[in-house]
Amino acid sequence: MAKRDTKYGEAKKKVDRTKKYTLEETLHLLPETSYASFDETVDVAIRLGVDPKKPDQMVRGTVVLPHGTGKEVRVLVFAQGEKEKEAREAGADYVGAEELVEKISKGWLEFDKAIATPDMMKSVSKLGKTLGPRGLMPNPKVGTVTFEVGKAVKEIKSGKVEFKVDKAGNLHISVGKVSFDQEKLMENILALLDSVIKAKPASSKGTYLRGLALSTTMGPGIKVDPLAVRNLMRA
Repeated sequence: MAKRDTKYGEAKKKVDRTKKYTLEETLHLLPETSYASFDETVDVAIRLGVDPKKPDQMVRGTVVLPHGTGKEVRVLVFAQGEKEKEAREAGADYVGAEELVEKISKGWLEFDKAIATPDMMKSVSKLGKTLGPRGLMPNPKVGTVTFEVGKAVKEIKSGKVEFKVDKAGNLHISVGKVSFDQEKLMENILALLDSVIKAKPASSKGTYLRGLALSTTMGPGIKVDPLAVRNLMRA
């Protein structure tokens, strides 16, 4: 633990906590704050000007990152008949119907995302207490309850991520790996921010994008100037 604290302290010294960096400056700085022996994930934290306690200010959506997240995603599909075949051909890792529902009810959870056809939801809903708290429950609002299972599988495999504001009005999303070149990370981040801005509730007043920070899995947060990012997006 002492060794980890020392490395974190050294990384933290490289970041000016009183400064809000441009996105370009942040992406240059990120590799310098990465010290783990593995390829760390790059995470984005966004503070929004919304009140999540109000139903009409809930921010939720999806975005397909142009260059993916760098993580292999295991996709499970609840489907039968022709839709089962479609899911397999699209690259789903696990496909099935009642047998999968039973397997999961007994504690098996070796997958990262779940998709279901609408006709399977009556059975899948029985898993609500198991899948819901883990963020694995198929949901039509994010496109994971659909008859277009092939399209859904391909999107998730290619880098589709979900975002949902937490109780404090914040979003936390992974946008790639430290090993990604800066241009790819830039494009992923801008795609994410574009989707988040488009998801702004009509009832949200004042400044919507209030805070932005980037960090690696083990590294310190680096504050980014939201205004500079908005100007970059307009350009």
